Amino acid sequence: MRTPPTRRAVLGAAAATAGTAFLASCSGESDPDRRAPQSGGANAGGPEHGIPHHGKSWDEYVSPDGKEVAEAEAKRRSGPLRKFHLTATPSRLDLGGGLVVGSWAYEARLPGRELRFTVGDNVALTLANHLPEATTLHWHGLNVRNDMDGVPDLTQRPIKPGGEFAYRFKVPHPGTYWFHPHTGVQQDRGLYAPLIVEDPKETLKYDKEWVVVLDDWVDGVGGSTPDSVLDELSGGRGGMDHSGKRHGSMNRTEGADEKDEEGRADETDGKNDADDTRRGGASGSPGSPGRRSGPSRIMRHGFSQLLDSHGGNVDYPYYLINGRVPKAPTTFLAKPGERIRLRIINAGGDTAFRVALGGHRMTITHTDGYPVQHTTTDALVLGMGERYDVIVTAKDGVFPLTALAEGKRATALALLRTGMGAPPAAHVRPKELNGKLVEATQLSPHPSVALSARKPDRTIRYKLTGTMKAYDWGFDHEPYSPERRRPVAAGERVRLEFFNITSMWHPVHLHGHSFGLVGSAGPGHRASHRREWQWARKDTVIVRPNTSVAMEFEADNPGLWMLHCHNIYHSDVGMMTVLGYLR
Repeated sequence: MRTPPTRRAVLGAAAATAGTAFLASCSGESDPDRRAPQSGGANAGGPEHGIPHHGKSWDEYVSPDGKEVAEAEAKRRSGPLRKFHLTATPSRLDLGGGLVVGSWAYEARLPGRELRFTVGDNVALTLANHLPEATTLHWHGLNVRNDMDGVPDLTQRPIKPGGEFAYRFKVPHPGTYWFHPHTGVQQDRGLYAPLIVEDPKETLKYDKEWVVVLDDWVDGVGGSTPDSVLDELSGGRGGMDHSGKRHGSMNRTEGADEKDEEGRADETDGKNDADDTRRGGASGSPGSPGRRSGPSRIMRHGFSQLLDSHGGNVDYPYYLINGRVPKAPTTFLAKPGERIRLRIINAGGDTAFRVALGGHRMTITHTDGYPVQHTTTDALVLGMGERYDVIVTAKDGVFPLTALAEGKRATALALLRTGMGAPPAAHVRPKELNGKLVEATQLSPHPSVALSARKPDRTIRYKLTGTMKAYDWGFDHEPYSPERRRPVAAGERVRLEFFNITSMWHPVHLHGHSFGLVGSAGPGHRASHRREWQWARKDTVIVRPNTSVAMEFEADNPGLWMLHCHNIYHSDVGMMTVLGYLR
């Protein structure tokens, strides 16, 4: 049996699409000096690959440990020192209902222990790696200094088994975030936890707070692991090692390119009960490249009308809220009339969730950590990596918080209990799921976080490419390399335009920055530079098939930053790229 190489990938995810303008031929950037080999550097793997990266030599880019990064960090607000120690370890996890699985987790908990900071805190967190593979930590949505961003072989060296890494940074802004590895498909195990940054100037009024973490689960069920799932999806080709090179064979996997016969999601329930693994399961060790461990996990049918796409690539046996299966849901206790702030996080690897609280309407207050003009809705859709904060006024009784896995015929469940009453059935579908649904492109930013009216200094265009059959997801048909970069400069307003020419939806995530959604991309859809055209401030956005999305951000956090799909299986085979600040 072969020993699997350590996999390298950035974790992917999710967001909201705008408009239908679409040009498959649009690609490139506003200053397309494209093809010059890179000279060496410890942070990127050296010059020997001769990777083209838009006419810029390696030493023209800000290094993650460069003086520019240190200078930007020194300008941030500084508060008290907060020390933490975290251990990543193989664990036995109880998902409820008698289901115990072998996986990997932080402190043997699922989700991992919530971390709470306050804006300005100086964080000193040491991660001890007790896993059999190298790992890192990425602070999803938190715009930390570049050398603390947790991308192996780009911003830091991987933490080897038995090793430790000291993360040190100032907390720059408030909001709802989370943390997870940025190595291979490790995040599709139990390696994730919520991260909440409190605002000392918070004006939102509420009585209680409920942190809700959504997940799709396969690890340790019927012998499956995320690595074996990746091998099945990619035909044994696997992901990437830490040099950015693919490993394994180039066999292709036939997959789920077809819609289901009715062209819509079949919302029946309980399809995988026969596949349960109880009081045992897999050890949590990675599968061998090219070998399937457990039953097939390819999603061959199912379609989401909401996403205009297959729901995803992976047919998960379970969907969880706060680490629990629907038959044994977690319960949040409150009193009738109390205002509850829900911080909802999609920590899934391959699943968008439509979320509703039975018997209640929700008032959206934040998305991806940033405040929006308050908007009332019945339901939300969250792609992988997205977060929404909402306020609800609790009614009297027992109510289901249901997360429907889009296009996958199953749900996750938690309960809100404020009084007497029997809990609803595990498969309950509250009517609010089919009520009013508000997406990010229908939200306006709070004036305090809206981008100023300004013409972009630089426009960068990407095509989202690949097919399920070939499993060759990427940007502009190019394989990922940490040395292939698009340049930006400090102080610029940067416009990113994405053209999705695939038949799959993709949640696109930008590290180190938040962006304003500004509409569709391409000719006839240039930025208006008027504040009223700007939508929500975010860091992750859903891009539906055959559509385009444009976003703008301020280049105010120097370094080398990942841009990738937050579907972790897409990113692991190459759907990721790098934005690099010029010196």
